[in-house]
Amino acid sequence: MNRARLLRPRIGTTLAAGAGVLASLSPGLLPRTSGAQAILTGLLVAIALGVAGLVRFTVRRKGFDTDVHFAAYRGPLLALTVVLVVAAVAQAGHWQNGLRAAMGTAPIGPGYWVRCGVGAALIAGLGLGFARGVGRVLRRLGAARGVAVTVAAAVLGGAIVAPTVAEWRYGVYAAANATVDPTVTPPVSSGRSGTATSAVSWSSLGSQGRRFVADGPDGPIRVYVGLESAPDLDARVALALAELERSGGFRRGNIVVTVPTGSGWIDADAAAGFAERFGDDVALVGLQYSFAPSWATFIFGREGATSSARALFTAIERRLAGSAHPPRLFVYGQSLGALGGSALFTDDADQDRRTCAALWAGPPAGDVHHGRATILANSSDPVVHWSPSLLWRAPDLDDVRVDAPIPAWLPVLSFVQTTADLLSALDAPTGHGHRYGTDQGTSMGDC
Repeated sequence: MNRARLLRPRIGTTLAAGAGVLASLSPGLLPRTSGAQAILTGLLVAIALGVAGLVRFTVRRKGFDTDVHFAAYRGPLLALTVVLVVAAVAQAGHWQNGLRAAMGTAPIGPGYWVRCGVGAALIAGLGLGFARGVGRVLRRLGAARGVAVTVAAAVLGGAIVAPTVAEWRYGVYAAANATVDPTVTPPVSSGRSGTATSAVSWSSLGSQGRRFVADGPDGPIRVYVGLESAPDLDARVALALAELERSGGFRRGNIVVTVPTGSGWIDADAAAGFAERFGDDVALVGLQYSFAPSWATFIFGREGATSSARALFTAIERRLAGSAHPPRLFVYGQSLGALGGSALFTDDADQDRRTCAALWAGPPAGDVHHGRATILANSSDPVVHWSPSLLWRAPDLDDVRVDAPIPAWLPVLSFVQTTADLLSALDAPTGHGHRYGTDQGTSMGDC
């Protein structure tokens, strides 16, 4: 019986497995490792098989057995599915190598697909086995008790498990923020935060802030205030202004308000680009608003990016209003920093009126003000593409620069593929994916 099922599986099984594999092999934005492809394929196949099982159970309760009524089609359907999968694998290999050629990485070979197949089969098997185990338990409990157990598990997960996991992850992020990398040494220039003359202690800067102030030539001023540098937002903003005064930032010809990403990171390439763009006549100032990754901050606390950017920019703006010859004011943000920086303005005109220029790199879904802003958006960057609306409509790619082949938009599938690509968005070479270079600084516009 088992051998017969392998040779001629159920119609629903064939359709589900084939649909899961074909969906997983639709074109994506970035090169994918065999492990990542195996996980995506295995998960989609497991989900499709689970849905097929529910449909089969429902239809049989109505007295209709698909496999009996369409028994003659089981073999031909399997053969057709195999042909389609083989064709899809060939097309996916061609697409992957096209992306890799555009990004200067090594092409894939036959071993890639062997690893994918083995990994996907294991993941799909584990998922299907788990689902069947849960199904057996629920059937033995009966309908009423099964519903009660499911509800109880959901309540338990929401009330205890989820908060516990969230608290654990928060602790992990906090520990990473506090960790002092011994290879990152404190700066000695008076133009940096975290020095002996600075009111911001080295330890309070956070891991990303320490990297920011310790990097690069001494000429450009780099001011950074971490979450631990002061007890609240107003105090941190006041500290940032005091640091600009102390370091001589207000005496430079240009000030760039750099809005960090969720973890507090300011791209070193952007800072280097600003040094190339303005020479020593620039002060960069950043204010940390979170130490969680951008995706977590985007979901649970994105308002922190906007409120911190608005508070810092407004304070600097007011300070400059009383100057006879104020420095030129710029704003820069990448990823969530781009959203936070752009959101402090009401519209394009407000942005142009209050800044000399702005630069937004890798803005999520391209959702930023334009005006005189320079927008850097790689066509291969899943952050630029991703939005819930990607499920039902194509993304707006008017502002992207084409750095690799762009897949045609497909309902639902493009959303699935782009979501999977988010996990490796920062693994691409500079100039591709969510990696931007020194042009983040050199491309900044002028007044």
